[in-house]
Amino acid sequence: MKNFTLPLLLLPSFVFAQAKRNPEITSAEVYAHIKYLASDELEGRRSGSQGARLAAAYLEREFKEYGLKPMGDGGGFLQKFEFISGVKLGNQNSLSINVNGKKAQSKLDIDFRPLGFSGSGSYDGEIVFAGYGVSAPDQKYDDYQGMDVKGKAVLVLRFSPAGDSPHNDFTQFTSMRYKVSKAKEMGAKAILFVTGPADSDDDKLMRFNYDQNAGNAGIPAVNITQAFADQLLMSSGKKLKELQKEINDKKASQSFNLSNVGISLKTDVVETREQTENVVGFLEGGDPKLKNDVLVIGAHYDHLGYGGEGSGSLKPDTAAIHNGADDNASGTAGLLELAQFFASRRKEVRRSILFIAFSGEELGLLGSAYYVNNPTVPLDRMIAMMNMDEIGRLKDRKLIVYGMGTSPGFESLVTRHNRDSMFVLKLNKDGFGPSDHSSFYAKKIPVFHFFTDIHSDYHRPSDDYETINTEGEVQILKFMADIAMDMDSAPERPVYAQVEAPRQPAGGGREGMRTYTGTIPDFGEQVEGMKLAGVRDGSPAAKAGLQAGDIIVKFGKVEIKNLYDYTYALGEYKPGDEVDITVLRGKEKLTMKIKLERRSN
Repeated sequence: MKNFTLPLLLLPSFVFAQAKRNPEITSAEVYAHIKYLASDELEGRRSGSQGARLAAAYLEREFKEYGLKPMGDGGGFLQKFEFISGVKLGNQNSLSINVNGKKAQSKLDIDFRPLGFSGSGSYDGEIVFAGYGVSAPDQKYDDYQGMDVKGKAVLVLRFSPAGDSPHNDFTQFTSMRYKVSKAKEMGAKAILFVTGPADSDDDKLMRFNYDQNAGNAGIPAVNITQAFADQLLMSSGKKLKELQKEINDKKASQSFNLSNVGISLKTDVVETREQTENVVGFLEGGDPKLKNDVLVIGAHYDHLGYGGEGSGSLKPDTAAIHNGADDNASGTAGLLELAQFFASRRKEVRRSILFIAFSGEELGLLGSAYYVNNPTVPLDRMIAMMNMDEIGRLKDRKLIVYGMGTSPGFESLVTRHNRDSMFVLKLNKDGFGPSDHSSFYAKKIPVFHFFTDIHSDYHRPSDDYETINTEGEVQILKFMADIAMDMDSAPERPVYAQVEAPRQPAGGGREGMRTYTGTIPDFGEQVEGMKLAGVRDGSPAAKAGLQAGDIIVKFGKVEIKNLYDYTYALGEYKPGDEVDITVLRGKEKLTMKIKLERRSN
């Protein structure tokens, strides 16, 4: 994408009505910022969209007005990066079958369609019907028992033998990502999914959607119609409807090799890339000795655009602008107000402050991950990171603050500034979580994360500016400013501390039996395997010797192509098991042994 500079005439007219900005943190300015950022004009600020570019231009102009120093690319405020925004079908998608020597060609988008997370590649050879593609020995059900699928393709039903019952023991095995990972583990080279007649009367193909999660399947993965599945099954004298009914009724596998049947499959799924940008401004401190220390204050400004499947919307069937007033126009407005507040007091500020508005957070912390891997200020200068994500819905004075264990004294610092118990504080020690502070904590930087909790409008089109408690947000921002000023005047910089995740005691029930490694995925760079942004101190991963930057390529017997492979491979083991784990570390391939522990609830 070419470089751009938006003319000032395209910026919102209300900004120019503010002939004189108020250097204090005010409800009126919080409201004005959110009203624009969460307006329909910005169309939900999806990363890479025109709405996101308008938001970035607005932030850039505000930073400039406050007198911040640009700390993006090439002397500007914008730090640009590319990301995978979606997928499209290439020109080499085909599927044909050979039954008893007779060849039949299928039609793309009529008989078959690649899945959005399919790998690109080709397969020629035998095919096996593998029921639902589920291996659940604890439930006494295994579609792969006694079957040799190594080097073959598998035909599997979607969902599970339990049908649509919400209370069943197959829930964890129903996702197509799981089924692909299991098929690969068993040695399959391609997978064909079909929606069975018991699950749908409508023999339509699934939509081709990108799920915005790192990594493709690693093998060709397609959806076929029931009619096409029956063509494959014909020589065996079976029909899909009868097979599915028998499996569901008996809760027993009916897997078999399709005799005298071969398929020739090609998938061509092309990743599409777009560009987006972080907005970065710097305020230099005035103390000659302390100005080398840098406090980072950040918030993400992107959201979900028009929503839809794979966007993260909690109304994925509704195509509507998701304005994201609380998530995270509220945090972005807070970033602007704090930037203006500290810039107006630049003579009082001793340490330096770096203000960053991140893009790509909704896609997996992409902007913050990119920044910490490509910092414009050296990471060793950063004393702490303060993050804001959803701070616009203060209710009953409840404020959640993460990161209390990431530096000694953080908890007392926060409680000390909660004057007259203004907030009912819920303090969490952890430095990792689903927002941009995680990227900094993975680099061993102490963090705070402020947020006013999830609500019924979260990731829905109804998250609009009218719902924001601007007075409550002002209270939070003044609270944050006090904490920042305290760190600014402290004689010593905060010291990083490791936070160990709590463990579930033995006998904690089914949920307590989940396995734990302590690995932190890096979503900022998509590679084959699972790249680590970090590992939790004291975790099994840390004890095994895993490090940030390692790429996990094998777990036990399972080849790891993406995060899903790793997740489902992990699910094959229980706490206490010792497993060989293979990683790429630079040019080296290392294998170490990890002892799994019990995950907390």
